[in-house]
Amino acid sequence: MINSMTAFARETDDSGSGSLVVEIRSVNHRYLDCIFKLPEALRGLEPAWRKTLQKKLSRGKLECQVRWYPQDSATGGMEIDLDALRRLAHASDTVTEHMPGCAQPTSLEILQWPGIIAANAEDEDALEARASSLFESALENLAQSRSREGAKLAEFIGERLSLINAEVERTRVLMPELLQQQRERLEQRLAEITAELEPGRVEQELVILAQKADVDEELDRLQTHVEEVERVLEKGGPCGRRLDFLMQELNREANTLSSKSISGSTTQNAVELKVLIEQMREQIQNLE
Repeated sequence: MINSMTAFARETDDSGSGSLVVEIRSVNHRYLDCIFKLPEALRGLEPAWRKTLQKKLSRGKLECQVRWYPQDSATGGMEIDLDALRRLAHASDTVTEHMPGCAQPTSLEILQWPGIIAANAEDEDALEARASSLFESALENLAQSRSREGAKLAEFIGERLSLINAEVERTRVLMPELLQQQRERLEQRLAEITAELEPGRVEQELVILAQKADVDEELDRLQTHVEEVERVLEKGGPCGRRLDFLMQELNREANTLSSKSISGSTTQNAVELKVLIEQMREQIQNLE
């Protein structure tokens, strides 16, 4: 499968002693970079979750955020950690002393501060189990979303490859006629020269012209690179870096083709090739 690096997944659980929300966002990145935003009671889960992500995914910048909204009905009331509350109050007073214009936090904001609501060991175990279950579900949904998006990107790239093949074939068909036109034009110019030409000079000029305009090698390499891109897409797996390298090779051949252009038609073909290659390159940046 071809996977995209851009996706989003969200799972919620309103049972038990409160509402739990797990969100995972993924965007393109050169390597695998994981950022966790967890409540204080769940910070111990980060190492295990990080290992799970590393096994499941190979590239992308991921942000995993967990929000926990406890309910007092399940435990008969919320227990406030007074030590944590005093530390928070002291910190708030210090900020106010140095920045008098700062707004004071509301009581609801204070209750949502990590560590203010205390939980006993039994509650934390149950909360960790619920959070881990939600995380597994969210990660599975994220992986499926990345796979679906990757399939769409692979289809998009395949369509551009077909168009590139068509441009290559169109250029290949045009070249004999264009070379013949160049030959006739050169012979006409040389015939207009009244001075006596050296023996074989016309043939030499024609050979030089043919060598400068010969693009068979570039066209062959373009087709070879297209076939390699198709092979990589068919093989699947993490292939974004490999495809990005192949886009550079395709672009190099298109630039050479443009520099050897001998008519407006071949110039237009080279421009169209570069447009198609750039379209693929932009989408490949999102592939794992």
